Amino acid sequence: MAVRPLLARLNAHGRYAYRAPDVRVDHLVIGAGIVGLAVANALARRWPDKTTYVVERHPQPGQETSSRNSEVIHAGLYYPANSLKTRFCLRGRELLYARTEREPIGARQVGKLVVGRTPEDAAYLEKLHHHSTRLGPDAPPTTLLTGDEARELEPDLAPEITRALHSPRTGIVSAHEFMAQLEMELDTLPSGETPDAQVVYGTSAVRIDPDPAGWVVQTRTHDAAHAGDTDALLAQVVINASGLNAPRALNALVHALRGPDAAMVPMYFAKGSYASYRGPGVGRVRRLLYPTPNFGAGKGGTHAHHSLGTHLTLDLEGNVRFGPDAEWLVPPPADADALDESGYEHDFWETQLYPDATDAWFAAMHAAIQQYLPGVERTGLAPDYSGIRPKLAGPDAKTFSDFALLWHASRDLGQQHVWQRTLPDTGGGALVSLLGIESPGLTSSLALAEHVAEELAARVWGAHNPRGRAQRYVEHVGHDSLAGWA
Repeated sequence: MAVRPLLARLNAHGRYAYRAPDVRVDHLVIGAGIVGLAVANALARRWPDKTTYVVERHPQPGQETSSRNSEVIHAGLYYPANSLKTRFCLRGRELLYARTEREPIGARQVGKLVVGRTPEDAAYLEKLHHHSTRLGPDAPPTTLLTGDEARELEPDLAPEITRALHSPRTGIVSAHEFMAQLEMELDTLPSGETPDAQVVYGTSAVRIDPDPAGWVVQTRTHDAAHAGDTDALLAQVVINASGLNAPRALNALVHALRGPDAAMVPMYFAKGSYASYRGPGVGRVRRLLYPTPNFGAGKGGTHAHHSLGTHLTLDLEGNVRFGPDAEWLVPPPADADALDESGYEHDFWETQLYPDATDAWFAAMHAAIQQYLPGVERTGLAPDYSGIRPKLAGPDAKTFSDFALLWHASRDLGQQHVWQRTLPDTGGGALVSLLGIESPGLTSSLALAEHVAEELAARVWGAHNPRGRAQRYVEHVGHDSLAGWA
């Protein structure tokens, strides 16, 4: 299946000319999804006296990927041992559970069964079990079960289930309560301190330029009188956590420095749709139920899967949801007019946030569910919602696609690589772009934030500045006008 990627960048139409900065900030986070809020939270905790500002184009946090997923706390079973997904999922899982124990966030460790029917499924589950035992101190505990043992835990499972893997460390969490708690702490930290931090909604980053002292980021408030009206901020550190749009900022720099023929970071979009369920066949289900994954063409049939199958998840009220399926979206042609009436680049995927609930869709989902829960009836399924995952590789990829954390310095940018994994020691400002943060992004969010803060402490601010004493790294651009901008 050939799916063309979207190759897009900020300010592709040249609507926004360069502007000298009006105000300065220490940290500017682009995107108030779970990852962006977690990073801002970590920075505010570590440097409460530094300015940490978040810009979010929507009127509320997490309106894209963060609010349209399974809300699962993943144990960390599926990914290669040396991958960033495994590293941050394992650490993030423990950080998230610890936070839910001390903060008013709805969460529950319900456990999960991965179930299989065939000898190939059984071999996969055994391999998954052995893989999980070799993941270090935070390795998720797992137990291999026979079909009968699995049915003792979940009596509604099909008699054809011959093997299962029990993962007791898997759980569920309210993503909205999690985000609300992260944002609340930007007003008042658990210590009682008031950090210099704030989220600014209804505001988009529309242009980014390197500067010897940092990054000049232009933002546009959506209720501005004219589409071209912007504010310009000089940020020492920019955290690009804009999810589905994260490659756009990086591609703008690639284009500016290397010309229109330079290879841009591709953007793929995978739609996953969910169905709610009310009916027989699930009345005794107490755990999440996952079939064995659907594999791509990866070497040896492992770690290249694009979907974990149509699984059953529960919310905190015990409601049952099935999904997601996987559908690759095709972006509009590169030369299509991508501006809406307000002058913003249109996100074609915004029309795909609900299931295309055709008879064929219901039939396919019901057939997948019947493989492990035969008592589920087609008439009990109803369309729920869809989410879009940011992908760095398309459906034909033959290798595992990991998270990408790319670091760039604002000085000597032309000498740096696009896919640069560490911050070069050239001085200036730091830009970290978090790309391809799909599942297990929610589980990994606190660990990703912890890592970004540690890297900034080591490579930008230094141990001599532990609390964030103000550093005037640019003359005549100060904090005085920041409150007016926010």
